[in-house]
Amino acid sequence: MLEKIIEPLEYAFMQRSLIIAILVGLICAVVGSYLMVQRLALLGDAISHSVLPGMAIAFLVNGNIFIGAFISGLISTVFINIIRTRSPIKEDAAMGIVFSAFFALGITLITVVQKENKIDLNHFLFGNILGVTLSDVRDTLIIAIIVILIVILLYKELLFYTFDKQGAEAVGLPVNLLDLGLMMLIGLTIVASLKAVGVVLVLSLLITPASTAYLLVKRLHIMMFVGVGVGVFSSITGMYLSYFYNLPSGPAIVLVASGLFILAFLFSPSHGLLTHPAKNQNSPQIWQELKNLIKNGNN
Repeated sequence: MLEKIIEPLEYAFMQRSLIIAILVGLICAVVGSYLMVQRLALLGDAISHSVLPGMAIAFLVNGNIFIGAFISGLISTVFINIIRTRSPIKEDAAMGIVFSAFFALGITLITVVQKENKIDLNHFLFGNILGVTLSDVRDTLIIAIIVILIVILLYKELLFYTFDKQGAEAVGLPVNLLDLGLMMLIGLTIVASLKAVGVVLVLSLLITPASTAYLLVKRLHIMMFVGVGVGVFSSITGMYLSYFYNLPSGPAIVLVASGLFILAFLFSPSHGLLTHPAKNQNSPQIWQELKNLIKNGNN
């Protein structure tokens, strides 16, 4: 058993991949906790899809794709805020408009790039963690340090802002700056995760570990720690499954995280579908309504 655990670590590419997987699992769970509590999962989806044009443009000009993706993500949040504040369109619709437009632009740009360069589109969409370089590890480590430091330094302010935005504004906290700061944290986390799971799957790594923790604990800081455990375990386990069973690494990580969520959903001490069936009374009501409709239809 020990030999199986040590075997992948003999290869430099697996060492680099595991380091990035651990870092990504850590910061995704921390930032994802804020998304869960504020019910902003769609915002994470919007930003994750919006980074694609920046990646493509950075590749075209031989720039750093991390920087290009981050700038593109920030621009998308600006557009979302402009549409939301300067028109009667609601925030969720603004997110849908912006992320679909940016995603389409990104796919178009990458298609153009592919005509002149032999690159695999799947690496942008689903990640290529096994192909990370030392510079990728360095960039991801820098991003992880920045994210964790910001969360630690602004934890009390972000906590107040997260649960009571109006109250935070009333006591004089810079709500707009905190809002922008949270958007930047999301953008940095998504950028750091691109090599691991790609644009398409990054939302799952942001939301699933935090959602699993949300079902198990109540306090935000404990939720972060539990989410980090779930995220890091999912990342490491997914990497080992990828190595031994020749599976795509990004989807393997996400599937492990999803499996842990299903277990929490079924067996959570306070919210489990099987451990607390009395709380889940909607399903019988739905079946009863369907039966009534069928009976009325027959009559």
